[in-house]
Amino acid sequence: MAESKTLHDAFIDELRDTYSAEKQVLKALPKMMKAASSPDLKAAFSNHLEETREQVVRLEEVFASLNEKVRAKHCDGMAGIIEEGKSMMEEDFDETAMDASLIAGAQRVEHYEMAAYGTLVAWARVMGHTQAADLLEQTLDEEKAADEKLTTLAEGGINQDAASVAHPDGDNEDDDDEPAKPVMKAATKAAAKKKPAGRR
Repeated sequence: MAESKTLHDAFIDELRDTYSAEKQVLKALPKMMKAASSPDLKAAFSNHLEETREQVVRLEEVFASLNEKVRAKHCDGMAGIIEEGKSMMEEDFDETAMDASLIAGAQRVEHYEMAAYGTLVAWARVMGHTQAADLLEQTLDEEKAADEKLTTLAEGGINQDAASVAHPDGDNEDDDDEPAKPVMKAATKAAAKKKPAGRR
């Protein structure tokens, strides 16, 4: 009977999966930069591209610290997220909607990576791989910062610009008040037809 695999094996497997994910992100980011219209968004993607290159090198350092061969295991999860992003970029969106959608897609990537790195850091710490944990935590902090930057860009005007194009006359406001009017009229009529208590 084959010997059961351990948490260390799962850790190495997750490390290889994450290495593949980062390599895929490296290929996707230049396309996202090209599709973006906002100069600030382009700059954010450009900065994160440089960061991602450093994160790939950092992962290679993690492998070395564990005396493991640098090897990727195809990350199906990231491939799916990137494929969704590719389909979105092929849509005929206006510039503002495209920028808002690019942020949404990029944040899916960041959240996936944050989950992966969070697991890797926790497992490395509990197994006593201190050097690996410190390197991985550095990347986790960068992914969190990138996600916060994207949120700031979205809330700082990109989402509002896209909403203004979608609803130029503000026709998305106060819609909730409209359906209540016929109901109130019907209730008033019904009350008027009722005879007061005690009268025949």
